[in-house]
Amino acid sequence: MHLFRLDASIRVAGSVSRALADTAEQAWLAEHHDAVVTRRELGLEPLPADAWARAVRAQLDPSAPPAPDAKELVERLSAELLEADAYIFAIPLYNWGVPAHVKTWIDLVSLNPRFGGAGDRPLAGRPAVLTLSRGGGYGPGAPKEGWDHNGPYLRRILGEVLHLDVHVAEAELTLADVNPAMAPLRGLAADLLKAGHEHAATHGRRIAELARA
Repeated sequence: MHLFRLDASIRVAGSVSRALADTAEQAWLAEHHDAVVTRRELGLEPLPADAWARAVRAQLDPSAPPAPDAKELVERLSAELLEADAYIFAIPLYNWGVPAHVKTWIDLVSLNPRFGGAGDRPLAGRPAVLTLSRGGGYGPGAPKEGWDHNGPYLRRILGEVLHLDVHVAEAELTLADVNPAMAPLRGLAADLLKAGHEHAATHGRRIAELARA
């Protein structure tokens, strides 16, 4: 069995999205002891920000310089997805949206004509865990309700563009312990984090079962 894991946090210590993904991965490995795990470290090793623009320009503009490195990168990123049986994506909310380095990855992967609505959907139905972290509160009635432009976007990309079977584990109010203004929310934040890890473990076991089926 083969697991693909993508991490987008720019932190290692203290990263909640990584911690939730660790829980999901451990649950996966408990079912598949000899599994291969391919890691794509976007947060610490971001992809070239101009790769997508150069690749597309080379396709559309005859006067543009060729971009063989960008084409090779698209092929490599696509292969990482195609070779896996299941997936874990660990992506925090940054500035109310999808991290820039994740958007670069999505843009490059989307250059593969096999992915998306016009392709043959090679990843359709493969199981994935998406772990999300949010420093504040974005639920109904919260001051920032509707400001989370990361989770909804990722659900659509992974579920409706790549056609993965996506299971979400998430935690918010993750800055409560370090932000004095959020001190009254620390109990709730702890409860949400605990629930996030419980969901991550459940989903890790679930995608292990689905990948084996």
